[in-house]
Amino acid sequence: MIKRKFKNLLITGGAGFIGSNFVRYMYRKYPACRIFNYDLLTYAGNLDNLAGITKKEKARPKSQRRYFFVKGDIGDENFLDRLFARNKFDVVVNFAAESHVDRSIISSQDFIKVNVMGVHILIDLAKKYKISRFVQISTDEIYGDVGKGVSHEYSQLRPSNPYAASKAAADFLVQSYIRTHKLPAIILRGSNNYGLFQYPEKLIPLTITNLLENKLVPLHGSGRHVRRWLHVMDFCSAIDLAMHKASDFSIYNVAGEARSNREIVMRICEILGKDFRTHIKRVSDRPGADLRYAPTASKIEKQLKWKAQRNIDSALKDIVRWYKIKQKWWKKIKKKKEFLDHYKKQSRALYY
Repeated sequence: MIKRKFKNLLITGGAGFIGSNFVRYMYRKYPACRIFNYDLLTYAGNLDNLAGITKKEKARPKSQRRYFFVKGDIGDENFLDRLFARNKFDVVVNFAAESHVDRSIISSQDFIKVNVMGVHILIDLAKKYKISRFVQISTDEIYGDVGKGVSHEYSQLRPSNPYAASKAAADFLVQSYIRTHKLPAIILRGSNNYGLFQYPEKLIPLTITNLLENKLVPLHGSGRHVRRWLHVMDFCSAIDLAMHKASDFSIYNVAGEARSNREIVMRICEILGKDFRTHIKRVSDRPGADLRYAPTASKIEKQLKWKAQRNIDSALKDIVRWYKIKQKWWKKIKKKKEFLDHYKKQSRALYY
């Protein structure tokens, strides 16, 4: 197993939830690495997520700075071309994506534009500039509903909604460039991430913040939908490990612990001392809802010796505590029109 070294890292979508956590992870761990964060700052992109790094960098002499933010669209091929030519990146890690299932059901156009066409532009440029490693961040949702058993990396892809379909298309595009152009790419299919700085339309931060505001928590359908919950820092460690040690063309599932949405909401209610029965609002299920995701991480555990370090039942205590302390961060988001307009639909299950 060869350990690679990278000096110039491009992270696309680095102002979002997982991307910003990965930026902080890499910034702390690799002090010799220059990190370029490329993000369009749409509704879920938030530079407040990286305020600590920005403050540190401003205190450094310009010649010693190693974190750079560039505002841009992965659909802007000409701008990206100039960025690639100027900075000679060693590795590209692509987090940039539209990622909320509900939003994709209401309107899927942006999902195709970003998740498919944007990825096509990135891998074309990675090929053109002979990038030594391209890391595509995918999702376990591309496997679709799994009634029994588990999803392996070679399992059939059966996406159920426009978001998952767009991510599956990107996955196939990257695989086609691996096969045809020998693009030195790897694909990581993460399960449901949770952690700090998560946009508050997702289940865990929405539950925590609504309960802190004494609002009801909308729960889709029966709430029995099972997901594999993965702490974002465990996902970051898996990406780091695969980026440096995985063989070219590898595909890995990265998965956490199985819990139903109902169990997650109940646990948060327990931590906050709230009665689950009186603090939820039952809403209709999503059209074509997936009841169970079940990716297995056995391949990355065996080949790269990766193992998740955090247990969700205990980790949720720390996350609830963080959202209590960081109320200014999430209240600012929840006041914005982009959040309010979608929440109005989300909380009433209005998809059409």
